Amino acid sequence: MVALRPFATRFGLNTRIPPLFFPSALPVSSRCFANSLRIPCFVSTSATSLTPIDLSSPSAHACSIELEPYLGCSMSGRSLKVAVLLSGGVDSSVALRLLHAVGHSCTAFYLKIWFQEDFENFWSECPWDEDLKYAKSVCDQVHVPLEVVHLSDEYWRNVVSHIIEEYRCGRTPNPDVLCNTRIKFGAFLEAIENMGFDYIASGHYARVDHLLSGGSNGHSVLSLSEDMLKDQTYFLSHLSQFQLRRLLFPLGCISKDKVRYLATLMGLPNNERKDSQGICFLGKVKFSDFVARHIGEMEGILLEAETGDYLGNHRGFWFYTIGQRQGLRLPGGPWYVVEKDVQNNVIFVSRNYFSLDKRRRVFRVGSMKWFSGSSPERQHQLKCKVRHGPGFYNCNLRIESAGDGEEEVATVHLSEDDQGLAAGQYAAFYHGNTCLGSGVILDSWDDKCFPLCHKALEIAQMKDKSKLGKPIRILNLDAGSKTSL
Repeated sequence: MVALRPFATRFGLNTRIPPLFFPSALPVSSRCFANSLRIPCFVSTSATSLTPIDLSSPSAHACSIELEPYLGCSMSGRSLKVAVLLSGGVDSSVALRLLHAVGHSCTAFYLKIWFQEDFENFWSECPWDEDLKYAKSVCDQVHVPLEVVHLSDEYWRNVVSHIIEEYRCGRTPNPDVLCNTRIKFGAFLEAIENMGFDYIASGHYARVDHLLSGGSNGHSVLSLSEDMLKDQTYFLSHLSQFQLRRLLFPLGCISKDKVRYLATLMGLPNNERKDSQGICFLGKVKFSDFVARHIGEMEGILLEAETGDYLGNHRGFWFYTIGQRQGLRLPGGPWYVVEKDVQNNVIFVSRNYFSLDKRRRVFRVGSMKWFSGSSPERQHQLKCKVRHGPGFYNCNLRIESAGDGEEEVATVHLSEDDQGLAAGQYAAFYHGNTCLGSGVILDSWDDKCFPLCHKALEIAQMKDKSKLGKPIRILNLDAGSKTSL
């Protein structure tokens, strides 16, 4: 039996969560597959049970898969010891099978990162147990050992607590970036540092090229994946060079449709499983419920930015982000959140969010991280992502010299308007296909705010807002007519 208590001991975890055990896998060689770069297919008999095809049967050769076109990012031809992060999803499962097929010695790790005993009954809705069943079935197919690592305490301290504090301050953090930098390739990397692994692998859609041999020496480069729609370099852009040179992303050379194709041919039990959506640590918990539980609610007012008209009430500024249009529940829209007054708990909205010229082309970023260790010499004709997705902006940077003890700050000039910049989010920078690094967005406008009329500013600073009376009601969008309720 393989006990996982060493991980719990290292992190001082609460023993009320018992360690999980799995039978030790018998060591088997995958080189019989790697030599011909083919792997056998499997026949699925249930969601968590697989029956391998008899390799001696006449149909076995016809069913085997030619893997060579899919191994460009798997470091074939070398014998490596690889720790593979396995989530139970199809992407990480295919990544594991590719690494195993080329002959690497793989150990799979499932990170259990979310548990809060006092969070009412939400824990029962978290799908981690289903994820773990799929992960175990994938490993059982090829006799790869699977271990469970409890990082709930680390996740709470380094990710969830930070998210809560950022929302309290009116900013919008990115949980996926934080999870990659602080947990998957942070706390977990630290946990296995002395276990002899050459690389940590995952199912991320990104390419990493190690310019010198060895996982701990030389310089590594993060590049866009083959699949631009699924590319996840944005979520990896805030890693350090130390972290990057320990990573391996087998799916960086493969499109998502080919990953699904391989998963089907391999007979993976999760080959038809949907991709996970939303924030990773919440499971099925609504984000608004999570925020309300940990930050609470505080009634404030909604004001029209251009007129100062009082339009209604809201539950607290931390429920809203710049560019948001859902959840405002105002007639005559669409309405957009254009500015927040954190001190006075006021949300400013507008129906003219897209009408301002060039206002959303300039913003500032801080907490800069560059994979090269310093800001790029070439600061013009770069590309920028301000969110996950296939879209880029052409941009120029202007690095502000940082004094002693001061962090580097950059001003970013985009080639086009963007309607969703929000403080606390990340901006990732690229030269060609290479990701250079990223920074945290400090503000969204060249004059630091959406232009608010004098009346709106005065009302926002009123101590007794009950004097406003009843909110204005929009009667006709085309005419723009309003009346008091």
